[in-house]
Amino acid sequence: MNVLGIDTSTAAAAVCVRRSDGVAFESPVEPERLSRAPTHARELLPLIEQVVRESEVGWDDLDSVAVGVGPGGFTGLRIGIATARALAASRSLEPRIVSSLAALSAGIAASVRLPLLDARRGEVCGALYEEGGERWPEFVLRPEVLVERLRDHSATPLAAGDGSLRFREALEAAGVEVAPADSTAHVVRGLHICRLAAETDAVPLEAVLPTYLRQPDTSRSQPQMADPQ
Repeated sequence: MNVLGIDTSTAAAAVCVRRSDGVAFESPVEPERLSRAPTHARELLPLIEQVVRESEVGWDDLDSVAVGVGPGGFTGLRIGIATARALAASRSLEPRIVSSLAALSAGIAASVRLPLLDARRGEVCGALYEEGGERWPEFVLRPEVLVERLRDHSATPLAAGDGSLRFREALEAAGVEVAPADSTAHVVRGLHICRLAAETDAVPLEAVLPTYLRQPDTSRSQPQMADPQ
């Protein structure tokens, strides 16, 4: 299966084409890009065109478009998902959806992995993964609440993602290991979107929707929180 993977959950847009022979062509994303303002509206389509061209897979030979559905930035997710839906409809591609946190976790080289995305409002979106799968379901919490929950966990996780970079001091003070600032573990890679999508079934176009975990920042509603158990 020839898959185009897209993720815009963070400030760093990720694009990859993974061909049916397993060879992948990916847009390079440096961790420092996470600290800049997102430019998805301007950069995403040119990145997609570039990666598709480099892969030497014609548009007619693509089978599926996979997209990270979050959690993540409200505007960024809307741009990525709208782009994926438009490509699926116009190119007759099977749509597949992937958790952006699961894709981030796939790049963390540890047996216990804590992918964290900056949720703004002084909070992080995250999940806890161990060998065999997800240990804590996706949540949005303040860092101090998260580290208190982690005190009861038997193993120390390795944290990565822009949320771990923003709250590194609080996490490390509580004994949580955070990947070095220049590590690519902090980036949601398009390659991992493609790999995870290959393990899922295609979904109807109307099912390609963002995962926010709480109301967007534009809302005056109180945050909706899901606590790990």
